[in-house]
Amino acid sequence: MKVGIALNMLSEPPRPDVAVVSDHLATGDLAEPLGFDSLFALEHHFTGYAMSPAPLQLLAYYAGRTQRIMFGTAVIVLPWHDPIRVAEGIALLDILSGGRCLFGFGRGAASVEYAGFRIPMEEARARFSEAAQLIRKALAEPEFEWQGAFYQIPRTSIRPRPISHPERRFYASSVSPESAEIMAKLGFGILVVMQNEWPKAAENIINYREIALGVGYDPPPPIILTNVSCAESRSEAQDRAMRWLGRKWQSIDDHYHFSDGHLATVKGYETYGKMAKTYARLQSPEEQTRATEFYVKIQIVGTPEDCLQQIAELQRLTGTDHLVTEFSFGGIPHEDAEKNMRLFASRVLPVLHNDAAFATPPVPQRARLEAGKSGIFAPA
Repeated sequence: MKVGIALNMLSEPPRPDVAVVSDHLATGDLAEPLGFDSLFALEHHFTGYAMSPAPLQLLAYYAGRTQRIMFGTAVIVLPWHDPIRVAEGIALLDILSGGRCLFGFGRGAASVEYAGFRIPMEEARARFSEAAQLIRKALAEPEFEWQGAFYQIPRTSIRPRPISHPERRFYASSVSPESAEIMAKLGFGILVVMQNEWPKAAENIINYREIALGVGYDPPPPIILTNVSCAESRSEAQDRAMRWLGRKWQSIDDHYHFSDGHLATVKGYETYGKMAKTYARLQSPEEQTRATEFYVKIQIVGTPEDCLQQIAELQRLTGTDHLVTEFSFGGIPHEDAEKNMRLFASRVLPVLHNDAAFATPPVPQRARLEAGKSGIFAPA
């Protein structure tokens, strides 16, 4: 199994932003020496929810500081960008890194970010689909042209040309039924952020796989992003998770404002509106604790042995062969995040790399999902 890290740079007032970013850059510098396989950069804007506005730029920084590690985006939010500039950035990073990149794309769900970029959220799904097709075409073909609903491109070419067919390593972070067939025909894999019960996440993966197989595409195993709290004792791991993952969980609603229900009336985001009742209940301390307990439950939390057992179950359900982890979350002190990461690297990572039990992921099956369903509605 491949194992990576992701950098989620949550602001920490009153600390200066530069101090927070510097801590996370130091975490990124540990990834290759500690034996991790990949480093992923996020994209968010304006609120400090994740101070990573330019994932390709951040990964280019690490491309010059590393030799082996893979890179990934989790994700580039396509509706916010000119797709030609995205394709150019991917091509250049492909050269700078020697072809060591995977690329995840998404459409975003934060109204504050859409407002900041002056893009109507109602156009998000259509813009995402068209941009995804255009970017793949631009990278795959020496010359191309495009006439679409949002973009009209005269015959042109992306220069410099990429060196390793990055368009064959594209992933979509959220594949709706409306876009699944298009993404499958384009050869996209699926990238899943663990914000839901594992069986429900697995069900989404299986649905996409079935649609892909129906159009003649056998997708690669999914990439799974999750938080990790690894400690010598279960109590230490749990206490850390409840404190700092609780703060990360709260930052989700602070950024997306799911609780006010505004997304219920936005075309393409109706399902997000259904979260309003869940989030609105979280005003009382009791409900906040319950929500935090749920969020912690769906991450990787415990001793090194616990972490291995949980990852084995996650792989059994989802068929993942690439786990991307976060060790620094919710404003946790850098020293504690590094302790978390180093213990995982010394006691968990070698097993994931070398134990044959993790070498070949199973194909996810619906029959494996029933036992894990608890009926809890996911908060995000």
